[in-house]
Amino acid sequence: MRRRIFFRLMAAFVVVIAVMAFSIELAITRELHPPSATRLENALILATIFALLVAFYFSWTAARSIGSRLHAVADFASRVGAGDLTARLNAASLDEIGKIAVVLDEMATALEARFQELRTSSRQLETLLNSMQDAVIAVSREGRVEWANRRLERLVGHVRVDAPVVETVRDPDFLAAVREASQANAVSSARATSVAPGRIFGVTAAPLPDGGAVAVLRDLTETERAEKTRRDFIANVSHELRTPLTSIQGYAETLLDASPASNDYREFLEIIRKNASRMARLTEDLLTLARVESGEQNFEIAPARSDQLLDEAVQSFREIAKSRGIELQIENSAVGEMVGADHEAIHQVMSNLVDNAIKYAPTGTRIVLGARPAGEKIEFFVRDFGPGISSEHLPRLFERFYRVDKARSRESGGTGLGLAIAKHIVLAHGGTIRAESELNHGSTFVFSLPRTVQTGVREAQQPA
Repeated sequence: MRRRIFFRLMAAFVVVIAVMAFSIELAITRELHPPSATRLENALILATIFALLVAFYFSWTAARSIGSRLHAVADFASRVGAGDLTARLNAASLDEIGKIAVVLDEMATALEARFQELRTSSRQLETLLNSMQDAVIAVSREGRVEWANRRLERLVGHVRVDAPVVETVRDPDFLAAVREASQANAVSSARATSVAPGRIFGVTAAPLPDGGAVAVLRDLTETERAEKTRRDFIANVSHELRTPLTSIQGYAETLLDASPASNDYREFLEIIRKNASRMARLTEDLLTLARVESGEQNFEIAPARSDQLLDEAVQSFREIAKSRGIELQIENSAVGEMVGADHEAIHQVMSNLVDNAIKYAPTGTRIVLGARPAGEKIEFFVRDFGPGISSEHLPRLFERFYRVDKARSRESGGTGLGLAIAKHIVLAHGGTIRAESELNHGSTFVFSLPRTVQTGVREAQQPA
């Protein structure tokens, strides 16, 4: 570039000097005598040579200056084109090239600011999407993964960008929703059940402006489970109330038609009283469970001796157990250990467990109540030697209204809520509860409480 500028400037100077020299020589030839003209021609030749040397110097200097500045402009354009928006020309003069350099610097500054805004906005959007509890994935019009947030990566494992989306999510309903949104350019919804084992997702796919689609997967597992629990709860409550109400209604109608002197009069009244009591217990248990589950129940957590809790439970049921030929025993390897407990609430837990054990323990057997250290907690247990519980029932024992033997439970006056209440009371104390059983080898119900908790009032924790 520098050479081209130099040669063009030199050519311009040479033409100018040549024209001037020719004009002067022509004038001299016409006006002067030959001797004088010869001397002037010689002087003119020397002056022309000198002028050419001066022209060469200025041409070279100008070409070097202009070439360097234009090379700087070309280098600036290359850096900006490569994405380096920090490039600047910093022109020292305000000639035409300098003015161009100033304009280019202003343009680069504006572009850098705009790209910085875009990067900031992109980072904010990515942070927002990564903080979502829903899984998000963007798919190109060719069906390849463009982007996915961290929730989706945790859900399906590693996500490969630019790989076919079917390699990441294989659920057919999800794939159909994404395809429909991309091709029909409309929002599509679906319900995916095979994205992750045992989980249900609601899929909403929307088209992207440049083709493809973005899909949001919302975990509906807990929502559907809660809805199923609600439906089961309503059905169970209706069933539990219908039976005693039917009995009360039937016997009341019989009494209205019968004579007060009838032999069955008192028996019918006793049946009505029994069913009304059962309804009252059911209502009370429902209210207790609702208070504990909602966190409205306040527990007075205070240090309590493990052996005292066991002794009180045995004293409460000694006579009932004795009347059925069952012996209550204590096995306490945590004598003197203090636990944090609401005395009345934990007594209710122990009572529910012992009462269930007495109902199912055969006559002539024993029931063992005990406590043992377990790290930072004390484990309490109630063990019977009855028929045991089949393994498929164990995960659901602490659900509301769940019964292994429905007929026997209702005959004994149970409401089906005792274990659910026990579970939520223990969880609110910061403990755990579980059942261990094997058919024909009895059952053991175990719950734990923290070893030490400061005296005071603590609200029931909402179970997860």
